[in-house]
Amino acid sequence: MFLNAWSLALTLTSIAAIVLGAIACRTAIRVLRHWNPASDSERQIRLEGEIWLSSTLVAYGLGFQIVSLVLFVLAADEFCRVIVGAMCATGALLANSYGMPSLLVKLGGVFFYGLWIVLHQLDIRSESYPLVRIKYLYLLLLYPLMIVDVTLQNLYIAGLKPDIITSCCAVVFAAATGGGLNLLHVGAEEVQLVFYYLTMALLAGLGGWLLWRWNRWLQALYAVGWLWFFGLALVVITTVISSYIYAMPYHHCPFCILKPGYHYIGFAIYGTLILGAFLGISAAVVEPCKRGVGLEAVVGSYQRRAVLVSLGLLLLFAALTSYHYLKYMILGGEG
Repeated sequence: MFLNAWSLALTLTSIAAIVLGAIACRTAIRVLRHWNPASDSERQIRLEGEIWLSSTLVAYGLGFQIVSLVLFVLAADEFCRVIVGAMCATGALLANSYGMPSLLVKLGGVFFYGLWIVLHQLDIRSESYPLVRIKYLYLLLLYPLMIVDVTLQNLYIAGLKPDIITSCCAVVFAAATGGGLNLLHVGAEEVQLVFYYLTMALLAGLGGWLLWRWNRWLQALYAVGWLWFFGLALVVITTVISSYIYAMPYHHCPFCILKPGYHYIGFAIYGTLILGAFLGISAAVVEPCKRGVGLEAVVGSYQRRAVLVSLGLLLLFAALTSYHYLKYMILGGEG
């Protein structure tokens, strides 16, 4: 399956990310050993010039890895055309034991990769580069995740065979009894929706309160709320919201909403959710960076913008996921 156009795109992207990351890791080791902003030695001057190039390489490499999440899902949707029994990305990802783990690692990686980019952008806002050691230490810890990400992806692609028999989403996410019970084994639809909308309301309230009166503990609570809501929203989209988008009560699938037949609404739904969660969480994670020389105002400004944008994305996400459900409730169907 490596000769497939999507496989080639994923492979080239991953190779570029790994190579760029390896080059930057060499710089990271030298920075951790020799970085001294108070020195004007030749080695320090060389390091200062080197970190600009390596940081740019890392930003591109991690950007490639973030984009690879979208490429991976699109590739899985393409693979389903040649795999027996697969009707969408669900079947393709379940065609071997590496598909779903690879997707989960890529999804989690988006947050870790994005955080490095945020740290880098904050660091270069100060002339003394106070976060250099932190961000390069983080890079060394991040590089193994990149390797795991790429390894799982390539094992998945290598293990795909056209004659593999797999299941479609109608089988995976819905019981044969037609009761609408999916394999996530969660509670009744009404209970899920109560938690879903209650969590959204609490997040909106926390975000508004945070913008009105900034508080470190409230900020941490807001981040934890987003982390909880991210997982909850993925479940509710699959078990409840998707069936209203498909206008089919027993069709539960998190991937079919990405198809053109549904106007690619899935990209808008997942895009607003992932970006909103990242901004909401990162606003708390960067709090310790305020101790860096010249960064207190910079970090504070980022935090407020991140919370404000995450609130806007939360409202947009609520509108996107509620439209078909409310349409059904008001019109009694597709109308």
